[in-house]
Amino acid sequence: MTSNCIVSTFSELVSLQISPDLGLLSVPDEVEDALLPLNTTKQLSWWLCSPRIFVHVIYVCQPNSGFKPFLLLSEVLLVMLRLVRLWAHPGYRISCKDRQLWRSVHSGRGLIEELAARDFIANVTRPQELQKHLESGPRTAYAGIDPTAKSLHAGHLIPLLCLLHFQLRGNNIITLVGGATGLVGDPSGRLTERELSKDAQIEFNAVQLARAINKFFERAVEYASCKVTSQLSTIPQIQVLNNVNWLKDLNLLDFLRNTGIHFRVNNMLARDSVQTRMSAQHGITFTEFTYQLLQGYDFFELYRTLGCTIQVGGSDQWGNILSGLELINKSQSTNANNAEAAREKGFALTTPLLVTSSGEKFGKSAGNAVWLDKNLTSYLDFYQFFIRTADADVAKYLRMFTLLPLEDITAIIREHERHPHCRIAQRMLAEEITLMVHGEEGLNAAKIATTVLFDTNYSSLRADAIIKSLNGDPRLVFCTENDMFNESLPNLVAMHKLLPSKTAARQLVLAGGLYLNNIPERNPHFRLTRDSLLDGRVAIIRAGRDKHLVLALQ
Repeated sequence: MTSNCIVSTFSELVSLQISPDLGLLSVPDEVEDALLPLNTTKQLSWWLCSPRIFVHVIYVCQPNSGFKPFLLLSEVLLVMLRLVRLWAHPGYRISCKDRQLWRSVHSGRGLIEELAARDFIANVTRPQELQKHLESGPRTAYAGIDPTAKSLHAGHLIPLLCLLHFQLRGNNIITLVGGATGLVGDPSGRLTERELSKDAQIEFNAVQLARAINKFFERAVEYASCKVTSQLSTIPQIQVLNNVNWLKDLNLLDFLRNTGIHFRVNNMLARDSVQTRMSAQHGITFTEFTYQLLQGYDFFELYRTLGCTIQVGGSDQWGNILSGLELINKSQSTNANNAEAAREKGFALTTPLLVTSSGEKFGKSAGNAVWLDKNLTSYLDFYQFFIRTADADVAKYLRMFTLLPLEDITAIIREHERHPHCRIAQRMLAEEITLMVHGEEGLNAAKIATTVLFDTNYSSLRADAIIKSLNGDPRLVFCTENDMFNESLPNLVAMHKLLPSKTAARQLVLAGGLYLNNIPERNPHFRLTRDSLLDGRVAIIRAGRDKHLVLALQ
């Protein structure tokens, strides 16, 4: 069965046939025949289909002018199209490798313009010169991460995604793990001194972070390949380095003579990070005070050895990055002629420190960090963290944490504002960022687990998928056949702590508030059988509205 999508043009109507069962777009023969002689690339903007929602086309025919892209959709159709990706059955999804044409995420904007439009820029030195610098050829940019933990967390996404935009434009990117600076401790953004970590812990964390960074960019590039026009072969590989390689053997006297001489203490004292700490009760230690020199030296070393001209960091790193620029320019001026010395070198770009509309630091959930490691934050919890995004924040998060075209984001937000109860924007955000960080496997697991815990229709669920999606979740409990089938349902509920006692469980059954696979069970003596399990293996038990227990046969 096909549906007709009528596209109105200034000169005529073109009827396009769409197959919802396949999620593909077919063009009538007369339109196809007219396209070919014009050597026009068919850049069709399409959306994943469900049986009741159809796609649109952006090519229209105008006499004597060939085919030009033109979007003509009614308001109702627009809403339907945007809902497709949220509600389409996975069976209608077309994999990335089957998509022959891509929409560009950048839409002709320069990199700095794009970053600004996506709210990535808090401060930048000489923006116009930086744009010209980037346009003159591939450049090298870097961001640093100190190994204070063994995993990346959601807060790291901001500088890493900023680097990703550089990478997608063909620039070289470096992520620098601070195996040496992590031993000192960055005072930026803190009112108290960091507790110094042990050498072995920092070394272990550095190794784990390097692996996590490589994994993140591998998946992010795969995600990006579905969004942008760049081919994978043209995207440079990321370099992950550790500053312990050049700082561990640095001689103190040489450092003071060759590096320290270029810094003035009054400028160092004026840094916001230092001023904040000096105004605090315990002040700042000399160890932390010298952190800006070490970070500045990192920038200088990467500039000297790898031609790195751009450093990206959070806005609390502005002073530290400027220290690097100061060192680069003063060190190079001693070895250059007057004209060369007068030309300022290097650029600094900082991203905003993201705070939610409620005033909380981004990346925290109930006071705990949201990790990018599935063993620390499950697929489900990661996905749900973004589902819970406040309406006031979701537009900014879509711009920053996805590669959806900005024009599409504007349309999504417009629809979301019309139907806020549907949480269209939050669902799109959660799907896109989970796909980027955890891949198709992680996204599918998160959506299945969300269906188990928050939906009412289990008809499409399979036992193996349920178990896989809830792996590591305390709500998933494995049982022997003896335990599963020989105890009454109220006893099972109490045994596995869904309810505090057998009495409370029996009372809830009699009140119709205990659900087995989303059907209320009113018999307090009921016992499970294989026939009452999903695929003969899994029972989803719900007490009230939001307390769940998933029992699975071993």
